[in-house]
Amino acid sequence: MNIKQAKDYIENTVRLYLKKDEFGEYRIPVVRQRPVFLLGAPGIGKTAIMEQIAQELHIALISYSMTHHTRQSALGLPFIAHREYQGMKYETSEYTMSEIIASIYEVMEKSGIREGILFLDEINCVSETLAPSMLQFLQYKVFGRHAVPEGWVIVTAGNPPEYNKSVREFDVVTMDRLKLLEVEADYAAWKEYAQHKGIHGAVLNFLELKKDYFYKIETTVNGRSYVTARGWEDLSEILSLYEEEKMKVDESLVEQYLHNQRIVKEFTAYYDLFNKYKKEYQTEEILMGTAGEHVAERAGNAPFDERLALLGMLIDKVASEIREDMETSDYLVDLLRNLKALKAALDRPQGKEGENVLSLGQMLEQQISGRTKALETARMAGSLSDEDRRKGRRVIRFLEEQKKRLMLEGGAEGELGFGFLKEAFDRQAGALKEKTSHTGRRLENLFYFAEQAFAEGNEMLILVTELTVNNDSARFIGQFGCPAYERHSKDLMLSERQNSLLGEIKALNLEV
Repeated sequence: MNIKQAKDYIENTVRLYLKKDEFGEYRIPVVRQRPVFLLGAPGIGKTAIMEQIAQELHIALISYSMTHHTRQSALGLPFIAHREYQGMKYETSEYTMSEIIASIYEVMEKSGIREGILFLDEINCVSETLAPSMLQFLQYKVFGRHAVPEGWVIVTAGNPPEYNKSVREFDVVTMDRLKLLEVEADYAAWKEYAQHKGIHGAVLNFLELKKDYFYKIETTVNGRSYVTARGWEDLSEILSLYEEEKMKVDESLVEQYLHNQRIVKEFTAYYDLFNKYKKEYQTEEILMGTAGEHVAERAGNAPFDERLALLGMLIDKVASEIREDMETSDYLVDLLRNLKALKAALDRPQGKEGENVLSLGQMLEQQISGRTKALETARMAGSLSDEDRRKGRRVIRFLEEQKKRLMLEGGAEGELGFGFLKEAFDRQAGALKEKTSHTGRRLENLFYFAEQAFAEGNEMLILVTELTVNNDSARFIGQFGCPAYERHSKDLMLSERQNSLLGEIKALNLEV
């Protein structure tokens, strides 16, 4: 299975393991909750999907690489304890709490979140002294004499032997206690994640042309060469920063992330070509609707790989703007909840004589404190996504700015004070409306250019498909509309249906 399928399977498993009956007890007893064993090549996103699952389920996540653990750190250190049995005093061996188990309790204490995932990576690479204890752990969820707390699901991961010389193959007894998921690198599954993360357009366009370069591990005369999903994502991030600082991208930079000389040379050459196309085709003018007819004519006559690169650049540019708009929309929806809570508090009858009635400034401070604490709680639990972090910080910034203005303008309270907040919110909502209208026009201009350059060719199908499968653009079109998209998607659906019917008729060997 691919990494997306594995994520869905693990998420469903965690949901079921945490399902309780009417008495608050787990439907599947802890001893019967088989740990998941995610077996796959390095760098395909095993750790990343665990973070996503914890964020989506709003539970904690603790990650450990087992190669960093000795028997003592995993099981605890021995010490002498004094016991009395039937009137006789004895000295017995005890163990301090495992570092791994202790970290779970620490997260629960700091975050207040009682359920989570314990993710143990490279579990099939443990040291020889620790290996015998792993069977006990996988069956009974115990390290030394200390058990994993109830409500914590164990997910493990490891690499196949061909990728890691340190791998110790599990015997049948051990494997029989695991839910085994074998994962393979899959570009299509990663692409969906990459679009949401805003992976650099040059990376995505290059991989569209060279899908077999997405993940490659091979042995050459110069040793092991490898390119992984992790490498592409890290390269994407550094490319964006280099461009912001107007620094030159060359092979020496690319080879720090992609460890295959042929792919390094080809990607570096493509990156230069990508930037050349961006300049020559006037991508900004195309989206503004001011590009001359000669641009569409040149694109229509260009080789397919050049047309695909141009289309990818345009889609990537619009998609990044759509992503920003939807992030702002999500932030305003979240902020509106805070403002509604403030309005409800202000509308409640004033307290009786002698009661302490909070001012609007104090209410704002309470909300700032609450949101800050919620962010910190999620961060400590390991379940704070980048999107939630940015959204939370924007809400806090708005509340802090309005509190400051409230104090500077004389501490306005009551209805006057809320009107002051509503005015600030409406300004941001109005700015978003203007921005989405601007983005919508650029999207329409993209379709117009595609019509002029490519007519109803494969490029139009690619454009409609990319906007459909991209979560942010699908949400944007659903919320704000796009007549050109609606028109072309219906035409393409009709065409696909016609082709399907023709195929069925042909299969029946009927004359039409």
